[in-house]
Amino acid sequence: MDSIVWRVDEVTSIDSTNSWLVEQARSGAPEGRAILAGFQRAGRGRLDRTWEAPADSALLLSLLLRPAALRGASWAASAVALAARAALVRLSGVRPQLKWPNDLVVDDEKLGGLLAELATDDPPAVVVGLGVNLTAYPPDLAATSVRRRSGVTLWPRALADIVFEEVEFRRRLLDDERGLAALRDEYRGASATLGRSVRVTLLERTVVGDAVDVDDDGALVVDVDGDRRAFRAADVVHLRPQSAVGGA
Repeated sequence: MDSIVWRVDEVTSIDSTNSWLVEQARSGAPEGRAILAGFQRAGRGRLDRTWEAPADSALLLSLLLRPAALRGASWAASAVALAARAALVRLSGVRPQLKWPNDLVVDDEKLGGLLAELATDDPPAVVVGLGVNLTAYPPDLAATSVRRRSGVTLWPRALADIVFEEVEFRRRLLDDERGLAALRDEYRGASATLGRSVRVTLLERTVVGDAVDVDDDGALVVDVDGDRRAFRAADVVHLRPQSAVGGA
């Protein structure tokens, strides 16, 4: 694939960066369109949860990718999560792990989160929203910030520019099986969930088991009393300290 030409809209305030960019994608916006906000009035996480952060205290970024097939689209959020992780290491030394399905964590404290939305499926267009606590974090949650962990104050645009660099490298992996296998291996090494006993909550039931892998589509594989089950959408709670399976 050719290099991505990033076109970034920067706004002081917006309802939701993802909602805005999904509409742009449906109107034919090219890969590389992105929006960076200082504040979101109605930021969203998974399951319609809200994402709130004081103005200019967090990276609030959504970007548009157009993988060749839906299989690549299913890994787009993971590619952006890994890119954000690498960018944070480069700029601050903070090395978060990835809590399945969509969180960046440090010692089980939430540093950031992602939300992927499929805007179109033929051809695929996926919008990935990324939020990272830079200088503040919710005091009533198990959360943290880059400044708390490192003493480094990052400007959102500076971090976004390095995220774009790291995304471009991983974007190339989304279009073929060999690339997806490499991305899966990187994800395994960065996982905070693999090797943990977990509680998996679905709409209709809750199960407890050991997280042992992610499958080819990015689903979490959990061993439940010897029965391996793949979960593609669920809430996951870590129940015991991590073993040596992941976390490089």
